[in-house]
Amino acid sequence: METIGRDLNEMQRVPLADDHVEALRAAGASATYPADSYIVQPGDPVDCFVYVEDGEIEVVDAFTGARYGSSTLGPAQFMAEISFLSGGVWTMPMRAVRDTQVIEVPRAAMLRLMAEMPEMSDIIITVLSARRRRQLDNRDGTLVLIGEEDDRDIRCIAEFASRNRLPFASHAIGSPEAERVARSCAIAIGQPAVIFGRDRVIAQPTPHKVAELLGLNRDVAQCEAFDVLIVGGGPAGVAAGVYAGAEGLNALVVEDIAIGGQAGTSSRIENYMGFPTGISGADLLWRGEVQAMKFGTRFVMPRRVERLERLDSGQFCATFDNGHQVRAGAVVVATGVQYRRLPIARFAEFEGAGIYYAATENEARYCSGAEAIVIGGGNSAGQAAMYLSRSADHVRLLVRGTSLATSMSHYLSSRLEADPKISIEYETHIVALHGLQTLDGVTIQKEGTAPRTMPVCAMFVMVGAAPNTQWLTGLVTLDDKGFVMTGDAVDAGSPYATSCPGIFAVGDVRSGSVKRVASSVGEGSVVISKVWDFLNG
Repeated sequence: METIGRDLNEMQRVPLADDHVEALRAAGASATYPADSYIVQPGDPVDCFVYVEDGEIEVVDAFTGARYGSSTLGPAQFMAEISFLSGGVWTMPMRAVRDTQVIEVPRAAMLRLMAEMPEMSDIIITVLSARRRRQLDNRDGTLVLIGEEDDRDIRCIAEFASRNRLPFASHAIGSPEAERVARSCAIAIGQPAVIFGRDRVIAQPTPHKVAELLGLNRDVAQCEAFDVLIVGGGPAGVAAGVYAGAEGLNALVVEDIAIGGQAGTSSRIENYMGFPTGISGADLLWRGEVQAMKFGTRFVMPRRVERLERLDSGQFCATFDNGHQVRAGAVVVATGVQYRRLPIARFAEFEGAGIYYAATENEARYCSGAEAIVIGGGNSAGQAAMYLSRSADHVRLLVRGTSLATSMSHYLSSRLEADPKISIEYETHIVALHGLQTLDGVTIQKEGTAPRTMPVCAMFVMVGAAPNTQWLTGLVTLDDKGFVMTGDAVDAGSPYATSCPGIFAVGDVRSGSVKRVASSVGEGSVVISKVWDFLNG
């Protein structure tokens, strides 16, 4: 499948041109670091771009102090991470091997240079993306989780980090790696833990605490004003972020779980134009996020907009779930939909402990050598079943209807039917869940037959589509299912305008929209021209 930033070694052989380096010198300042001195530590803000003129820099294992990996950075290379684009933090310590001279360019000045010099920007973004991909592929990082398999809170952190493309290492309780990390951090051996760098052990870890530590919501001030607030980080929201930034609008994208939305959990999208060998939803949306950040769009997560008000000035004030507020001249609603909970006893008890709404690499690891169940008849359910069949002994797809013809693409249903590791059971539903701390069995029933109980490692729920619009009640017109009505249905001036001037809706949350990634991307791209018209009268 297509991926972004695949060949790091090849890209790092492409030096910046002489005029690029001269521009760095003019915008930055020279600095010298003595041998064995640390240039950055995990958690330090990525507030400058570092170009190496002379000397050598190594990446350091935060827990042992030894060199991480075999390669170092030398003259004509640069020191930066993908978080440079968003104003995040460094995730790995860096140390001068010998006396090293660098050019340090402040982040704001560097982003201006990258906007003015696209050839330089292409080289830098490709290398930064490749560095992040290598960290992800190696499943290594300064963020370390201990006890993911045993502790629901740790598993929640793993899901959050995985879906947001944050590199982390995960060690089982009792493993030599877990004991080594615990000793180096002076914490109890044999207990679940979340650690960032050697000195930061996160008490009562939550995705919000991890996001704060990694700088994912560092860059937004209280009551800060934006041209446009984009609520939702799925295909429609990210596309809107790309085009808003490209048009010079000051844009903020707010996402409550992970950039990518439901599409980000798709393991393989094969019908998106331009990717004949397929692309994962996470890769596709990550490309968009990086592209939007290149144009200056900012992202904050995990944050949920709980209230939206229209002020007397005509601006909008959004209040987040932590009480933080921002203002915007226009709002793009791209909150999409969420899978419905099933009305089964103990369902909430097993969420995150055997019941999942996404089938990514993270969840697939829990299914090795056992049977998994996927509930749903749409493309997302089909893609999940195909992906899980690589690691599970068997995947059982439960469909309430009598056929997949009306709900799933033909190419996908044909593959499911041909895969010996996948069985499809029509007119079948779950009637009971079993297990102590985690789900280990289910009872299913086909219409007109007796219930059957079977052991399972996990259940993936991909049915229903409830729109995320509670926070808009009373502000815009919704249809009887809660989707946002737009265009002619509310006598608005554009297909994406709502009943409230200045609020636009795109993607799956819009009433009457086509529930496909490509159409959501298209709507998110087109709506910005209407936002521009509104902001400029």
